[in-house]
Amino acid sequence: MTSLAPIALFVYSRTDHTRRTVDALKRNLLAAESDLIVFSDCAKGPGHEAAVAEVRNYIRGIQGFKSLTIVERDRNFGLAESIIDGVSRLCDQYGKVIVLEDDLVTSPYFLKYMNDGLDEYQSQESVISIHGYIYPTGRELPETFFLRGADCWGWATWKRGWDQFEPDTEKLLRALLEKRLGRSFDFGGSNDYMGMLRDQISGRVNSWAIRWYASAFLADRLTLYPGVSLVQNIGNDNSGTHSEATEQFKVKLGDRMLRVGGIAIEQNTMAWNAVAAYFRRHRRPLWRRIGAKIKKTLQRSLAGIAR
Repeated sequence: MTSLAPIALFVYSRTDHTRRTVDALKRNLLAAESDLIVFSDCAKGPGHEAAVAEVRNYIRGIQGFKSLTIVERDRNFGLAESIIDGVSRLCDQYGKVIVLEDDLVTSPYFLKYMNDGLDEYQSQESVISIHGYIYPTGRELPETFFLRGADCWGWATWKRGWDQFEPDTEKLLRALLEKRLGRSFDFGGSNDYMGMLRDQISGRVNSWAIRWYASAFLADRLTLYPGVSLVQNIGNDNSGTHSEATEQFKVKLGDRMLRVGGIAIEQNTMAWNAVAAYFRRHRRPLWRRIGAKIKKTLQRSLAGIAR
């Protein structure tokens, strides 16, 4: 194995989630040999200052890694800008990076799989990233496999991969439309990724992840996935800025080391079909999606009145 990739951890105001994420990460093989860089975003308003201060107090005491570096933002970047800036910085400095957010609990074999993947495919231009989470499809999947695009729940890339990132959402959407790739981009119509891009353009969301997926997809790049998830998202409990409460993404964490390499470097059709079927099962009808948006808008309005 070559030098281990640094770990970038992005945190904000959830101390309990951050602690659970760090505790799991410390139990990883290779944790004690890995550099941890924590990016702590600044409070976006007076109501968040105490929670951000609590998180910062906690992260200053983190132990169990080769080194700890803390980057405390002096203004509120927001998740998208913070990740784009942090990943760009570490890719320039180290040439590669493993990326986690403060609500991602990992299997003890996550770091090993990530570093093995980075080593195995570092010279394969067609491979843009390594991903640690896989949806609970209910089907037996290959030990590892490739899908076109990129993903966002526990991932790693190289500088050459991140250099493909295109922040201009309008440019991405225009290219997808011109190349008539919308349905393919939407996993055969099973998930509304095109809608997410349009929401980004309209300002309804601010997502680095949909732009990362679109950038990789348009470049015809592949991401390596595990057949069993090595990441559990604990943030789908309505505690985050960009998530609602749901059990849809809950998985059983992998409890063994995965063998990386020795597979065809091409999209795995069986795995693609399994993920598309999962999306179709869980995609909400239009009337429910509209209702959820109305409910969330009302909640925000009422919260503003209460303040």
